[in-house]
Amino acid sequence: MRIAEIYSSLQGEGLLAGTPSTFVRASGCNLRCHWCDTPFASWEPIGENRSVASILAAVVACGRRHVVLTGGEPLLFPEVIPLCNELAREGFHITIETAGTVLPDLHMLTSPVDLMSMSPKLSSSAPSADTPADWQARHEASRRRDTVLQALLASGSYQLKFVIESPADLAEAIAWLNDLAPTPCGTTAPVAPVDRSRVFFMPQGVLPADLARTTQWLAAECRLAGIQLAPRYHIQWFGNTRGT
Repeated sequence: MRIAEIYSSLQGEGLLAGTPSTFVRASGCNLRCHWCDTPFASWEPIGENRSVASILAAVVACGRRHVVLTGGEPLLFPEVIPLCNELAREGFHITIETAGTVLPDLHMLTSPVDLMSMSPKLSSSAPSADTPADWQARHEASRRRDTVLQALLASGSYQLKFVIESPADLAEAIAWLNDLAPTPCGTTAPVAPVDRSRVFFMPQGVLPADLARTTQWLAAECRLAGIQLAPRYHIQWFGNTRGT
């Protein structure tokens, strides 16, 4: 499994914001969001191939109960399932951060992931048309996989995080939520609407001033929609720096 970095910090977003956690960042992604804040794990992926045993040892050495598997896109790697099984065996609380476009073999998990944290990518996330390697078309073709999202929603505890930059993004995210309902693995029938208390809208930006500008109008819209605003606390605490 190609790993860009393993480090301890505070979770900066969502239900577990403020929780001391160890972050395992996989390197490699099937999308190319133009605003990606970890290009070293997507646009120009770096890192080294590490065994599950090596990753587990590094996590244990960090001494934090909560572990976040992030990226890039960690679900691209088949090793993520045995890694989760080993982490669960050692008693860690596991969060997987994913764009929700890749479905692993969830039946191979020895226990459900503690938190499946999905960040579906809106149409505004696409790179420009002149991006090399036809990434605009590739991104657009891959970014929305509702059947994958539904299976992940039904796999256990979850949260959904949408990155919002404009009122158009807001409208698209709300429409997308209305299209989704958790679907049990192996079935096609939705069983429940998405729990809005587990949905977050996050302002786009890597500078505090940009986040504040979007938050100014987004906070009111979140209250109207009954959806939580997710400040990007790690930007406020540490700035847009690696290892935080």
